[in-house]
Amino acid sequence: MSATRWTASTPLDGDISMVVADMDGTLLDGDSRIPEGFWPLLERMQQAGIEFVPASGRQIFTLRDMFGEAMPSGSFIAENGNLVVAQGHTVSVTALPADAVMRMIDILALADLPQGHDVGMVVCGEHSAYINRRDTPFVDECRKYYHRLEFLDDLHEAVTGERADRVLKVAVFDFGDVRVPADELFAPLRGQYQVVVSGAHWVDIMDVNTDKRRGVLALQQQLGITPAQTMVFGDYLNDLQMLGAGQWSFAMANAYPDVVDQARFIAPANTDQGVLRVIEAMLDARENPESSGASHAAD
Repeated sequence: MSATRWTASTPLDGDISMVVADMDGTLLDGDSRIPEGFWPLLERMQQAGIEFVPASGRQIFTLRDMFGEAMPSGSFIAENGNLVVAQGHTVSVTALPADAVMRMIDILALADLPQGHDVGMVVCGEHSAYINRRDTPFVDECRKYYHRLEFLDDLHEAVTGERADRVLKVAVFDFGDVRVPADELFAPLRGQYQVVVSGAHWVDIMDVNTDKRRGVLALQQQLGITPAQTMVFGDYLNDLQMLGAGQWSFAMANAYPDVVDQARFIAPANTDQGVLRVIEAMLDARENPESSGASHAAD
């Protein structure tokens, strides 16, 4: 597929009913914040009956904190597709076997890491995320994505005994380049489980058949929305599959090359508010169909 660079004059003439957007590198700005201009666009989407869906590796509690007041009965794809909420109701939960989680914990605990790699693990449960490191730099990184966070002396407690939780995925953070140790450390798990690079410092280990695309498909089925009515934005490898779930697929200008190859359009970068610009153009075309495209000059 050869992606077309989107401009303000690109026709957006579909009957779009759902907009799905990744967070980091996509909707969020360079400071990892939701741009202020998003909120009036969200209100316009809601008035038009368009479902806006954040799709993220973040936990559901974090996404609800970010969007909750404006989306009290919202739809979310959390934990990279392992937890899906449709209009306030959980419709899909995918959990890892407890023995697999314990094996993942042991692999990292026993690892002889290359020099220069400082690595920690987050066990991402349905009810909380769990860590066993208490150093401020690591905890601060985790709290960006996991607002409900518990400390355990032994991570095995997340899946054993009184504290047992259903684990959606295991996330590994490296203050260096996570791909260097992760590819070797977790290679024995490939085939049985996905080892997904979700950022420069994060790798997620999860069910082999689960990704954000399955989250989009679950919402389409639940809400009666077709791929032709779906607009999707992404920038990184964990967004790759979900671009195929929407006819209106956008890779950000800052996207990973493989993501650009899978998209129909290239949107402006997240630092240039690309998602907001495309959504605004789509809403303008919807609200003023007779003038769409005619009054815009190319960017």
